[in-house]
Amino acid sequence: MTTIAFQGSAFQGDRLSGVTPSGAPRPRARTRLTRRGRAVLAALLVLPLLIGGGVLAANSGAEAGIHGSASASFHHVTVQQGESLWAIATHVAPHSDPRDVITAIVDLNGLSSTALQAGQRLAIPHQYDGAR
Repeated sequence: MTTIAFQGSAFQGDRLSGVTPSGAPRPRARTRLTRRGRAVLAALLVLPLLIGGGVLAANSGAEAGIHGSASASFHHVTVQQGESLWAIATHVAPHSDPRDVITAIVDLNGLSSTALQAGQRLAIPHQYDGAR
């Protein structure tokens, strides 16, 4: 096995101590921010602000949509005993395809299935509202 021994002031810790070989204190290097560094720093500061603004804008738009739909007025139909969506669709829009009317009613009312209960109120889409 070979042993290598280093000699000289550079390897004896003078470099780390901040002292030059003549004994004078080593001048501190100034850290400067380059153009690329400024661009990266600006992007890191601005990006979260843009994302936060986008999230706020998206949430306020969704909230306005929720409140806007609640204030809209629709014609409502009360479900009678034994009545189905097909019967309601053919009654409110006799000249339209009942499947399209049923799909629109289910979407507008947020129904999870086509099963109805007597006394249930259903909003009728505006496009089929005047078809009666």
